[in-house]
Amino acid sequence: MKLEQLYKKAIQIGINNDLRDKKEIEKILIEEKENFGKLKEDEQEFYDKDKLFNPYADTRILNGDLNTDIKKVIVGIDMEAGEILLTHLLNKTQGKNIDLIIAHHPEGIALARLYEVMKLQSDLLASYGITLSVAEQLMEKRIGEIERRLMPVNHSRSVDVAKILGIPMMCIHTPADNCVTNYLKKLFEKEKPYKLKDLIDKLRSIPEYKKAAKLQAPPKIVSGTENNKCGKVYVDMTGGTEGSKEIFEKCAQSGISTLVGMHFSEEHLENAKNAHLNVVIAGHISSDVLGLNLLFDEIEKEETIEFLSISGFERIRRNQ
Repeated sequence: MKLEQLYKKAIQIGINNDLRDKKEIEKILIEEKENFGKLKEDEQEFYDKDKLFNPYADTRILNGDLNTDIKKVIVGIDMEAGEILLTHLLNKTQGKNIDLIIAHHPEGIALARLYEVMKLQSDLLASYGITLSVAEQLMEKRIGEIERRLMPVNHSRSVDVAKILGIPMMCIHTPADNCVTNYLKKLFEKEKPYKLKDLIDKLRSIPEYKKAAKLQAPPKIVSGTENNKCGKVYVDMTGGTEGSKEIFEKCAQSGISTLVGMHFSEEHLENAKNAHLNVVIAGHISSDVLGLNLLFDEIEKEETIEFLSISGFERIRRNQ
């Protein structure tokens, strides 16, 4: 599989698992093409042309020739200077012949534009009954906060290491998060856990969460008790990072009773408690691992790839 094929396949898997209407994603891409067409020639120099076919700003090829053959990859949740240097050493001293570094969390240009993918959260909230204009206005405030927070970050630090060592590198963020969100949403709709303890049991039955529990990072109820009824469950695991801190009252008003997420800041959690919502933290790294594994399962339906796991990742297959 060529690097470009892997990249575009990951994007398509992300779209297939996106909870938004596919027509909405098509509109986003059409709008990008129209915006690009309106740019002056000197402005086009600064335009990221991947946006013409990739609706996920946090997923990019960060280094490498698109025609590179990919047979063996090293994958981690965070792939920074240390992990990149280790990859170089494995290739040079142990002959591992690693073709590509895959990070989950964005680096480089994908980190700089992370806030752009947060817009999808508005559509997801609207699908659960929250007024779209309310969701959009609250999210716009939060998106601005994240954009400003990312402005002073040294985005290219890790990517520069990969470039100087000549190692291809990419990151796959929202497409993998879409996979875990879709997977858990369908699981809860099918199994219909009655109480929070039943929902926790469902999570613990999934290999990635089971392993995390053994490593003392289990799924955990942080608002509510194990005997609370689940009611309407909202899986909050995609869209770049945490959404609006002020949305929780609106969630409760829309009929949502339980939030299941990767993580919640203290301020977000306090607001959720004030809205009398049940909150379950499934686990950050374990959820990321699940999302990547689901995505890689789809990729390996076409071609087998050899994986080296690092930085919190473990390859667990479901289609064999």
